[in-house]
Amino acid sequence: MARRGKKKGRPVSGWLVLDKPVGMGSTEAVSKVKWLFQAEKAGHAGTLDPLASGMLPIALGEATKTVPYVQDGAKIYRFTVAWGEERSTDDLEGPVSKSSDQRPAEADVLALLPKYTGVIMQTPPQFSAIKISGERAYDLARDGATVDIPAREVEIGRLDLVEHTADCTIFEVECGKGTYVRSLARDMGRDLGCFGHIAELRRIEVEPFTQEDFVTIAELEAARFGEQADAGSADAPIDFDAIDALLVDTAVALDCLPQIAISDDAATKIRLGNPVIIRGRDAPVEAEEACATARGKLVAIGAIEQGMFKPKRVFAG
Repeated sequence: MARRGKKKGRPVSGWLVLDKPVGMGSTEAVSKVKWLFQAEKAGHAGTLDPLASGMLPIALGEATKTVPYVQDGAKIYRFTVAWGEERSTDDLEGPVSKSSDQRPAEADVLALLPKYTGVIMQTPPQFSAIKISGERAYDLARDGATVDIPAREVEIGRLDLVEHTADCTIFEVECGKGTYVRSLARDMGRDLGCFGHIAELRRIEVEPFTQEDFVTIAELEAARFGEQADAGSADAPIDFDAIDALLVDTAVALDCLPQIAISDDAATKIRLGNPVIIRGRDAPVEAEEACATARGKLVAIGAIEQGMFKPKRVFAG
């Protein structure tokens, strides 16, 4: 008897900008969204810890080809540092490893901020996904090992003090790829002589997406099953039009690239892997990467050399 093939799912494409709740892991969130959309393929652009909430951009279908461009985008976090304790995980999850009765004055915190602005050297937390000799640092740390993680360059665009009390301070930071907010809390606490750890962390932006793009799990379930339907019922009505309307177009992730408008004929050639001449007075002659669109629909990412667009990554029509 022939085995039945595994159901592939729908060829739906686009970005879902999830407002991830506290307690849900990034992989769990992707699986949930993939199931709700019945999508063939899904992935996320940057892990968000289970204890953190906020923006987790999830790519469906063809949008997974644009994940690296979102991963490289600037991110904005709102976070609270609790003073007086350092913890093994640099957040609420781990046990207290150091403590102090001292508490920083607001003026002392403000005076410290320039040190953490611009290009800085930062040591990732012991409990992080950094690989050490082929193993994740958090796996080694859970086994009781003290991991020697080398410091690395990260870029902090801005670090603002939002609110200060005796026991905690709320900050907002705009940072580049690879920055650990938990490390910021740890290092500032050490510099202030009082220790500190992350008590609350929320990611509010991942370039090019903003808070206006946020969609919650509840909104997804309401769109997928209807306001009165039981989301767990096999007999619940399916309205894919409603849930698909919550997606952001795949091409938005490529706003950082030069945009080249091409004809339908040129689009057909590009999708077959062929280069085409770029026409138009304002068309660039050279570009390491550019985005080609036809009638506003994404066709390909490629390079422009001597006025010719050469596709590197093609998108389904």
